[in-house]
Amino acid sequence: MERRVVVTGLGAITPIGNTVEEFWKGIQEGKCGIDKITAFDTSTFKVKLAAEVKNYDPEKYFDRREAKRLDKYSQYAMIATREAWKDSGLNQETENMERVGVIIGSGIGGVETIETENQKCVEKGPDRVSPMYIPMAILNMATGNVAIDIGAKGTSISMVTACATGTHCIGESYHMIKHGYQDIMIAGGTEASITPLSIAGFSNIKALSKTEDKERASIPFDKERNGFVMGEGAGVLILEELEHAKKRHANIYAEVVGYGATSDAYHITSPAPDGEGGARAMKLAMQEANVKPEEITYINAHGTSTHLNDACETMAIKTALGEAAKRVMVSSTKGNTGHLLGAAGGVEAIVCAKAIEQGFVPPTIHYQVPDEACDLDVIPNEGRKVEVQYAMSNSLGFGGHNSTILLKKWEK
Repeated sequence: MERRVVVTGLGAITPIGNTVEEFWKGIQEGKCGIDKITAFDTSTFKVKLAAEVKNYDPEKYFDRREAKRLDKYSQYAMIATREAWKDSGLNQETENMERVGVIIGSGIGGVETIETENQKCVEKGPDRVSPMYIPMAILNMATGNVAIDIGAKGTSISMVTACATGTHCIGESYHMIKHGYQDIMIAGGTEASITPLSIAGFSNIKALSKTEDKERASIPFDKERNGFVMGEGAGVLILEELEHAKKRHANIYAEVVGYGATSDAYHITSPAPDGEGGARAMKLAMQEANVKPEEITYINAHGTSTHLNDACETMAIKTALGEAAKRVMVSSTKGNTGHLLGAAGGVEAIVCAKAIEQGFVPPTIHYQVPDEACDLDVIPNEGRKVEVQYAMSNSLGFGGHNSTILLKKWEK
């Protein structure tokens, strides 16, 4: 018997707010978290801007010894999870923690640790490499550290699908509960890759914007878009089986009703022509939810501000929704946060849950020059107060990975 799945907790640390409340307020106000990179000296770099988490002090969340043993990407995951767990009202003392699982992914993992320890190895020799290098750097450690921190003893998996990671983690967690394998899942994505090597690598494949005007750097769907802006942070959701949530009178943000995952099988960095892989992911999510295209109120687009992504995603939405694509509201919040890579889907699922809960559809900020190749209702610059019945979130990753989740307004 298939079970229903609801969202009962939210946690985030982002470039526009270090809690969900701060983050959502920033989204509503059209706040931009993009600014000059402070993490390292950019004097020899063509890229000068990123969306960093602001006012971050790890010792506010961890003791000094613990902080030194955790890469920042794991720290962010733990911080967002602690907030989401508290928000959900769940209690380790009363829950069967063997029925609580974790699927949190990252696009790159502990790259800051990798760069630091590599430099030590080259300059000072192999004996100077930290014994904590491997447990800090490997990609499963966000999930591993969260499971230890919370005491979750169920399914514990990390997923890596580049920029589609966060959405895949939520979708697979949804299926884990729907098909009876777990009762509660901690799901989302985390990333901390504003580092010299990451910025250089993405810059050299011409993926990043080189503009120094922070209000024209991340401009999804705008004709003058010229690349994405690197962001960092984490977004984590608590998913729960409906009857379990009702039994404990949990606050329910939204119901998860659909998930689609496809592969372009086309190219390592470019999306498939016409966005056909993304379109299939959206169709699969609607099919699972038994929802018609005209019922979708809002789509939080992947909307990276690269030329290819935004044009191909526009075509994908038109293919998936048909005539309804002319009426659906579509925005990208990457003008606010930059592109959080593996964490993007987690943070953007929170946007969808809050949009449904509060009846507010966020804008695409910094939009100035319309592009005939992106002729959707992109909610330019001003958000809208409107009841959101169904909200869809798209994530598309290098390697041709496409993922879509579909959330529904919760009604008792």
